[in-house]
Amino acid sequence: MASAPQLPLFYNGLEPLSSETHADYRIRPQDSAPHLIGQHAVPITTDEFALVQRFMPIVFSVGDDAIPLGLMGLNEGVNVFIGDDGKLVDDNFYVPAYVRRYPYMLARLRPDSEELSLCFDPTSPVLGAYDEGDRLFDDGQPSEVTKQILAFNEQFEQAGQRTQNFMRELRELGLLMEGEVSIQPDAGGQPFVYRGFQMINEEKLNGLRGDQLRKMQQSGMLPLLYAHLFSLALMREVFGRQVQQGKTPQPQILPQA
Repeated sequence: MASAPQLPLFYNGLEPLSSETHADYRIRPQDSAPHLIGQHAVPITTDEFALVQRFMPIVFSVGDDAIPLGLMGLNEGVNVFIGDDGKLVDDNFYVPAYVRRYPYMLARLRPDSEELSLCFDPTSPVLGAYDEGDRLFDDGQPSEVTKQILAFNEQFEQAGQRTQNFMRELRELGLLMEGEVSIQPDAGGQPFVYRGFQMINEEKLNGLRGDQLRKMQQSGMLPLLYAHLFSLALMREVFGRQVQQGKTPQPQILPQA
């Protein structure tokens, strides 16, 4: 993720959606996501762990403000699930909400404002003053499509808050540790070692008191931790996809997302 002064991942700008300025705007159907080409890690929310762990490894970024990430590749510039045309390689794949949210997002128009406004990336070709597509406004009022977009973004913000609470608990319990995965190629030779991410410390998790584990089970936190741990087995599958697609990785540190 980008630091505070910068725009979030994928976004080149943010403009508040306005019934006056964008009265003639329409949403043009898109069958590809060019912004995903070569993107190896995507932020995810805890609401998505159960689905994501079926398709991608779940890890945590480094630093004090760590967030969960779904790995779409093990090396920078490699995405094994998106082709060079920006389309899914396999239709049987869960696309994270962060990706589906683009080019929209809720943002504060002023730093001192508590209210969030629906904004969009003006550089995106998804919406504009087109002759075809779904209208964003009807007679100066948000269309049903716009209402659905707003509802989705509100749900995403709520999921983001739950994810922040989850990450805070992880830090308080001291369950995060530096991650390392070693993958031995089928052809032999030196193993590929990936670092630069965080993962759950299973030893510390197993050493928690019974009352702590019960609380985590009741809150739904414990299943999330195991979804993350089980998903790490997909590291080898992603590695295999890279080799199969001719994107043979080089042994290197996995960079931060």
